[in-house]
Amino acid sequence: MVLSELTLGRRGHFHSVLGQTQRIPYLIGESATNSLASGVHIGNHGGVSTKTPVLDDVSKSIIEELQADGRRSYSAIGKTVGLSEAAVRQRVQRLLDAGVMQIVAVTDPLQVGFARAAMIGISVTGNLDAAAEAIEKLPDVQYLVVCAGGFDILAEVVAEDDDHLLRILNDSIRSVPGVTRTETFVYLKLRKQIYSWGTR
Repeated sequence: MVLSELTLGRRGHFHSVLGQTQRIPYLIGESATNSLASGVHIGNHGGVSTKTPVLDDVSKSIIEELQADGRRSYSAIGKTVGLSEAAVRQRVQRLLDAGVMQIVAVTDPLQVGFARAAMIGISVTGNLDAAAEAIEKLPDVQYLVVCAGGFDILAEVVAEDDDHLLRILNDSIRSVPGVTRTETFVYLKLRKQIYSWGTR
């Protein structure tokens, strides 16, 4: 089953688009212009600003409407939040351009032809940012976070079969300089996957 969902940032699982989310810290609203104020830099790693974007109440309401139903029309959203269809369309485009959210078809990979999906815990020595940036560029990595705890990095991958998963591990992830250990958690069944946590 394919669901139309809205996802915020790069928080989640099994996106149908590969990771290129960028965070741009500026007000997403009527006072926002097409230019970035105060020389704000775009990016999500390597010493580049990753401040949380400042959203006004209307943009938050639009996000929550789309979280409830990613296929909801601009006119229906406009009636709820008190804007015209054109104004909602502009707001949504700003949110997409800023990397605040993505609107994608979210699937269970085990039901659409991929035999293996897994979360891989990765331990790194040396420069963590350099290792994370290298792993981020791997086409088979769908989701990547730097974290605290037993691992330095968590990477989610989707593979066609066990041989493909082994190649991802051996030829791609384990060959990244600085990677010292991996542990693979193979998914057996997807039980829950939601993105309707609202806004704050």
